Amino acid sequence: MTKGTEGGGGMKYVKLGYHLFITHLSTLLFMSLVLFGILSEVRLKLDDDIRQLWENHILELDLLSLVTSSLVVLLVFFTTVYVMSRPRTIYLVDYACYLAPEPLKAPMNYFLQHIQKFGLFDPKSIHFQQMILERSGLGDNTYLPSASHNIPPSSSMNISRAEAEAVVFGCLDELFEKTKVKPKDIGVLVVNCSLFNPTPSLSAMIVNKYKMRSNIRSFNLGGMGCSASVISIDLAKDILQAHHGGGGGGGGGTYAIVVSTENITQNWYYGNQRSMLIPNCLFRLGGAAILLSNRARDRSRSKYKLDHVVRTHKGADDKSYQCVYQQQDETGHIGVSLSKDLMAIAGDALKTNITTLGPLVLPLSEQILFFMILVARKVFNFHVKPYIPDFKLAFQHFCIHAGGRGVIDALEKNLKLTPELCEPSRMTLHRFGNTSSSSIWYELAYIEAKGRMRKGDRVWQIAFGSGFKCNSAVWQALRTIQPESQKSPWAHCISQYPVKIPEVYKFN
Repeated sequence: MTKGTEGGGGMKYVKLGYHLFITHLSTLLFMSLVLFGILSEVRLKLDDDIRQLWENHILELDLLSLVTSSLVVLLVFFTTVYVMSRPRTIYLVDYACYLAPEPLKAPMNYFLQHIQKFGLFDPKSIHFQQMILERSGLGDNTYLPSASHNIPPSSSMNISRAEAEAVVFGCLDELFEKTKVKPKDIGVLVVNCSLFNPTPSLSAMIVNKYKMRSNIRSFNLGGMGCSASVISIDLAKDILQAHHGGGGGGGGGTYAIVVSTENITQNWYYGNQRSMLIPNCLFRLGGAAILLSNRARDRSRSKYKLDHVVRTHKGADDKSYQCVYQQQDETGHIGVSLSKDLMAIAGDALKTNITTLGPLVLPLSEQILFFMILVARKVFNFHVKPYIPDFKLAFQHFCIHAGGRGVIDALEKNLKLTPELCEPSRMTLHRFGNTSSSSIWYELAYIEAKGRMRKGDRVWQIAFGSGFKCNSAVWQALRTIQPESQKSPWAHCISQYPVKIPEVYKFN
């Protein structure tokens, strides 16, 4: 490092110290006045002899007083700076998942017969989609938007907006009803939808619908893939920790809402390229809205607190960047192409992600084992398998993105999870399909609906997305969560789950 760099680094900390000092100057002055008052009272109550010694400027007492006063002032200063500058705890007050109306269900046989009637796919493409469906892990109760039920399917900006409004407003209406929070109390809004980004944005659509405050900090994330909900949570967390005010009824805190969805209508693939046909078979209608708070008084009514967010981006590698890629086929049809190397790339991203996450959550015993094996491999070149830590010692619940059967199978094997721990992901895939970034919230809702969430339990939400990204969020339950009778996407059917998912679906 050059001297110039060192000087610049030193100046950075000088500026930081100056900023903290000026920011908290009023607090420091107040504390100093309080301390001065206390010391004055103590001085006045000293007996005559001690007061005489004080007034006669006895050197020893002066020195002792100076040292003591200096230490107290320094202690008050650093304590104040620490308390005022440490990040606030982020609470998850509640969330809501969209449950589509019954007429939008798309049973497997219906789906296959429907795409045959389209007249858009050649026989090989129809047979390929049937094979994907047979092994997909989806059930007969997933949903498609109304436009996909038409023959031929309809797609336009207005119809796509209608789908977005139905899902997003459905989630938010339920969330506001559950939490009793008013839209004007929201200080931060983050919306993520990868493939549908109209103007005005979806976040503007929400602000307009609910007449939110004019100084709301709103963000609209596009093209971020199926792991975008964790990215949105991370962004909302950073904003809540950086800006303590801005709404929420005063008290130095505010609320943030994260909305995660995807649009099926405008992004259905109508061509015959196999790598682009897979999303047609897996992606289904869904969305989620999450209410976060940085207000300490919301702890008592919140479900979870956010412990960690760990994000991994492999976009610097060309194969990773192109493994989930939106493009046109040779006939001009737009679709999302999935690479045959997708699972290997996802595995590599997962290893990088858990290398960062492990030290934050694993017990010391597991960290030592991991470190010893790593040293043996990298330093001494011993031919031993990499050690995969036992994450079951760190988490009671796992919400693995329901991207497909292969994704869940791979993580179950690589992380050595039990079938019960993967149950929320498999059942979500079966009941709702791949709802993109919102799938991890349907999985969390499944755990709650089963009555499995206990106070102190830790949850690992892990999702993969284009780019290529692997993102993790760690939550801790603040209370034992009782199954909700009404406000859950699982309330009407949880008694039927878990179900046995056949290896191959048999069409009638």
